[in-house]
Amino acid sequence: MAKTHQDNVVSQFGPRADVYVKSAVHAAGEDLDLLEGIVREKAPRRALDLGSGGGHVAYRMAGHAENVAATDLSADMLSAVAATARDKGLTNITTHIGQAEILPFEDGSFDFLGCRYSAHHWQDLDAGLREARRVLAPDSAAVFIDAVSPGPALLDTHVQAIELLRDTSHVRDYTMAEWLAALSRARFSVRAARTWRLRMEFPTWIGRMRTPDRQARVIRALQRSAPADVARHFDIEPDGSFMLDTMLIEALAV
Repeated sequence: MAKTHQDNVVSQFGPRADVYVKSAVHAAGEDLDLLEGIVREKAPRRALDLGSGGGHVAYRMAGHAENVAATDLSADMLSAVAATARDKGLTNITTHIGQAEILPFEDGSFDFLGCRYSAHHWQDLDAGLREARRVLAPDSAAVFIDAVSPGPALLDTHVQAIELLRDTSHVRDYTMAEWLAALSRARFSVRAARTWRLRMEFPTWIGRMRTPDRQARVIRALQRSAPADVARHFDIEPDGSFMLDTMLIEALAV
């Protein structure tokens, strides 16, 4: 019997839970610092880490929120988050198994939401954002951080192809325009947005997902045969390392 998309996400990330908790790329960054600054300013009563992964958003929010709920599809991920929270002495983090499109919370349960590098795995971006809005009280802040497509078809096709080959649970790196339109449809008002680029070290990038060698070889073949415009935009290096477009959007539930 064929697996569902959610089954695929769990099978991809569950066995790698400890890797993502310990990943230097995920545990630090300007984006996390910016998110923490927003949380510090808002001082929420109850915050949601949507698609918690290694829990790095939850750990940052825990110092400024009364309570933090970390939700993820993978029980293994959440077990690793709970263990790490205990090690860090963070007693205000709870874990909850849940799908972005069907969250296990009542309407208006939270007054802050953080979502980092999760949405490109969702089966339905619009449904996930509608759920995010549903569980937020009116006028609550939300911060969404993710990889983005640079837009033009030539560049978009390349990034989606290598992302999917690396991780078969990948759905789409959306363009900034797609993000803004989807947030508007879900009744979010965008307050600020910024983009930057992150260097992906190829051996670490594929190693974190334990990408099969045959798929890694196809990624390298695509990179080596990439047109000049693609190679230049992604700044593809001889070993396959490259630059990935990313963004942070601060929005308000309206």
